[in-house]
Amino acid sequence: MYFASRMQAGRMLASQLVEKYRYEDCAVIALNDGGVVIGAQIAMQLHSILMLLMSEEINLPREIEAIGAIAQDGSFTLNHSSYNDGELEELMSEYFGFMEMEKLKRIHELQHLIGAGGILKKERIRGRNIILVTDGIQSSFSLDIALMYLKPVAIEKIIVATPLASVNAVDILHVKADDLYCLSVIENYISTDHYYDTQDVPEHAKIVDTIEKIILNWQ
Repeated sequence: MYFASRMQAGRMLASQLVEKYRYEDCAVIALNDGGVVIGAQIAMQLHSILMLLMSEEINLPREIEAIGAIAQDGSFTLNHSSYNDGELEELMSEYFGFMEMEKLKRIHELQHLIGAGGILKKERIRGRNIILVTDGIQSSFSLDIALMYLKPVAIEKIIVATPLASVNAVDILHVKADDLYCLSVIENYISTDHYYDTQDVPEHAKIVDTIEKIILNWQ
């Protein structure tokens, strides 16, 4: 399934979510900038807040996939979607010093961005249904990062909303999420951008502005 734009996909997801969650206390959390474009459509329909979870991947020399990612609160998540336990243990042992330096570097970069509006704050999501939104899920790694961040927070339910996801990711999401909304399950996932005719993700500054003004656009 292809979409004209992320905005169109967001409206389609919102139309499915509104029937069940319109009168529930929800918070929409985007996992990337593309997720903000989609999440804005959902938040407008549900009259909910919209926030962005900031994270940075940690890459090792000569490895194609990131070994893990660090979130804005400093929590670190290993990439179990791309590596098995033995591989992770070996890489962490070999590159321990390098990884610690990279973590410090990435958290510094994240802290520099935290001053921007719209960044996720744990005190604003306690006790709510959390709708995690992204523009496409090829692996469950992005969800694992969010779940690690949310682990110490008392919340009601985890709902995942995405226009598209790989078959493998959907199988995992059914286990890790309380509720799942996915418009298209793809067997041979190419890349997220591939499934959108229009690349409508604006610059990050515009993304932050969208988050800050979401309440003004409630429908």
